Amino acid sequence: MAFSLHLQQIFLSSTTFSSQPKSQIFPNLIKKTSIPPLIVKSSLNASASTSAAEKEIRLPPELSRELMPKHVAVIMDGNRRWAKNRGLPVALGYEAGIRSVRKLVELCGNWGINALTLFAFSSENWSRPKVEVDILMGLFEKMLKSELETLASAGIRLSIIGDSSKLPKSLQDLIEKAVKTTEENSRLHLLVAVNYSGQYDVVQACQTIAQKVKDGIIEPEDISSFLVEQELQTNCTDFPCPDLLIRTSGELRLSNFLLWQLAYTELYFSNAQWPDFGEAEFSETLCSFQQRQRRYGGQDS
Repeated sequence: MAFSLHLQQIFLSSTTFSSQPKSQIFPNLIKKTSIPPLIVKSSLNASASTSAAEKEIRLPPELSRELMPKHVAVIMDGNRRWAKNRGLPVALGYEAGIRSVRKLVELCGNWGINALTLFAFSSENWSRPKVEVDILMGLFEKMLKSELETLASAGIRLSIIGDSSKLPKSLQDLIEKAVKTTEENSRLHLLVAVNYSGQYDVVQACQTIAQKVKDGIIEPEDISSFLVEQELQTNCTDFPCPDLLIRTSGELRLSNFLLWQLAYTELYFSNAQWPDFGEAEFSETLCSFQQRQRRYGGQDS
């Protein structure tokens, strides 16, 4: 997407994502090698020396790999407030937020989390000022252009959930390329929700099932929660229902995000604004998650 002169003036930061060297985009995310990238400790028969790669992925001492969530979802809130509190243009708040996205992707890839879903743009966000919407679309496009190669080489698979048909054509083309380029990767599945509505996700699943009933493919009594889940947009991942939802900036609501999928998800609300949410905050969140007992409606064990 080509920026207008007005939009270019909004970006006052001298650092742009597309100008960063590829090696600096995900500096701590180890590329795939013959050594399994997510190993934390050497086996007993291995050399006593720890490789540099293993040191890179060592977990914080308070966390256990066995108790890691399989799927983490994040509502990235507070970019605009972060910028406003610092007297900065809104665009710089979103740029700062992208740095937090990079860090979180690195940490999930290195700490053994299988899927990460980020709420980037809701179907309701179209009501924001056009200049802000254009900024968001432009940043998304810039990020895809600059980081696709790194995502691919790091073993990260990218999927988009939401109605992408309303996005700019150039962005749609980039999404199609990124999804196809990374579709065989399996280290971390990164799902980005763009023009997404949790309510519509359930509605479209019901419409699909209703059509199958009408066509005689299934009977009404065949409809189950499992069947509905198979028709939701998160069916692209092996772990469609997040174990942990994080929302930043102190807001205590779901904002129409993954409404069906969050039925038994552990919720964590952080007071940190999204650009300030880094390794320490994520580690604290995971520590809280690992101390909880998930019962799924059952009794205490």
